[in-house]
Amino acid sequence: MPFRIEMLTFGKFNIADWFSFYRIAAIPLLLTFLLLEERNLFKWFLLISYTTDMIDGYLARKLKITSARGSRLDSFGDQITFVMGLLGLLVFEYAFIRANYLLILLAFVPYLLQMLLAYNKYGKATAFHTYLAKLSALVQGVFILWSLFFSPVYALFYTMLIVGVVETAEEIGLIFIYGEWRSDVKGIYWALKEKRKGVRQ
Repeated sequence: MPFRIEMLTFGKFNIADWFSFYRIAAIPLLLTFLLLEERNLFKWFLLISYTTDMIDGYLARKLKITSARGSRLDSFGDQITFVMGLLGLLVFEYAFIRANYLLILLAFVPYLLQMLLAYNKYGKATAFHTYLAKLSALVQGVFILWSLFFSPVYALFYTMLIVGVVETAEEIGLIFIYGEWRSDVKGIYWALKEKRKGVRQ
């Protein structure tokens, strides 16, 4: 077993971390494809980035190599991949973005509030990785990739916005619940349950 773990660890980073690193390292390549307006290359490499997001979380849980550093790395990789996806839509589906920019901006307001609260309280972004956050990331990825491979679907678009706003509201609630930075929290239900248990004890 020690040999196996050693084989999966490179320096202070484990194999799950390196999948997260890929998403970060892929950004210059994706930006290049955007500048060259290479839609096919962009969408396929973006698909690879989203795939690594599923792989790193699975490996971290399966191999029991989760860590606060890994959670932060994963969250950062997720965020910049999502931003790249939006930039891809802006370049390749400009008409759709222009027609719906007000809804998109409104959906970003709670997210910006959540980021401000997190940095004010913890000095860094949250990495709760709640069930809702995972669902939101999945819906976002499906909408963006579907739009790039085919064309935007409003049902997916509205679902993405609604789930995203609800998930952000939950994250804001968790910031008020936890005085110190936490990672890998299942959701606000479990956080409140944990808090009530702590009060009784």
